[in-house]
Amino acid sequence: MRGKHRVIVQNNRLHYEFEIKRNITIVRGDSATGKTTLINMLRQAENLGNSSGIEVNCDVPCRILEGSNWKLILEHTENSIFFIDEENVFVHTVEFASCVKDSGNYFVLITRENLYGLPYSVEEIYGIHPAGKYQNTRKIYQQMYQIYSKFQNLPVHPDKIIVEDSNSGYEFFNAIGQENNILCESAGGKSNIFSKLQSIGQETVCVIADGAAIGPEMNRLYEITERKSNIVLYFPESFEWLILKSGLVTDGDIKTILQEPEEYIESKDYFSWERYFTKLLIERTQDTYLQYQKTKLNPVYLHDKIKHTIISVMQGIIL
Repeated sequence: MRGKHRVIVQNNRLHYEFEIKRNITIVRGDSATGKTTLINMLRQAENLGNSSGIEVNCDVPCRILEGSNWKLILEHTENSIFFIDEENVFVHTVEFASCVKDSGNYFVLITRENLYGLPYSVEEIYGIHPAGKYQNTRKIYQQMYQIYSKFQNLPVHPDKIIVEDSNSGYEFFNAIGQENNILCESAGGKSNIFSKLQSIGQETVCVIADGAAIGPEMNRLYEITERKSNIVLYFPESFEWLILKSGLVTDGDIKTILQEPEEYIESKDYFSWERYFTKLLIERTQDTYLQYQKTKLNPVYLHDKIKHTIISVMQGIIL
């Protein structure tokens, strides 16, 4: 499944409207914010049809996933959006994560918990709030909003950089750091970033990680930046996305792909967008001087002109 899908769920009192564009969307928030009501409306529409008084409008089926037969349902369904409430304990299992990875469906997970087994994007973590009322009626218009829409305190000139992993991205930023007296350290995985930040002193630190999969860590990372203003989070989709965004790869369709990646990324093939951008960069640079490998950086990316072209995409990060 691919593409952006607008979902409208409404009755004579409530109107929910939002867009889903990735395989995993998280809806969070406290009680009484409308999350459970949305699930109940979808359940009633699915079970009772027109007699429920609820309209569900979308170009693909919208269904509830719950109960002991959840896996069987997934195995026999494609090109649908599944909504799952937090009371379903299977969402925390390795088995569920494996099913999502291989599924040709999108998933909207309504939960206050961090789902560490799933690589969801920082951009796809939402809350729900009333956005206004229709004129001359009492219908309440419920809308999703990005919870972490303003997590970057930019611009920043860091004393230290913490990079998510030890692959090509780390090699690139470590080389930049050595040239500019900026310490660069690998966290050895996104789950280790938080512990690295707990020991930070007064130095200004910039964390660089793949935004396409950092979602499960975002709650505690955001909280620590609220306590320590000298910590700044910078989460592009991935390092490979930065290279593609820089314009170094001049294939004519790259710009179009980056503008609407959801139209090109098949959810069944790519667990997260980071994997798609890696494959795209490897394919488009094969047998060229920019040939890219995930595990070891091609030295050409450290040539001055190429290096500065990539850095220029990182608006607000002064290296």
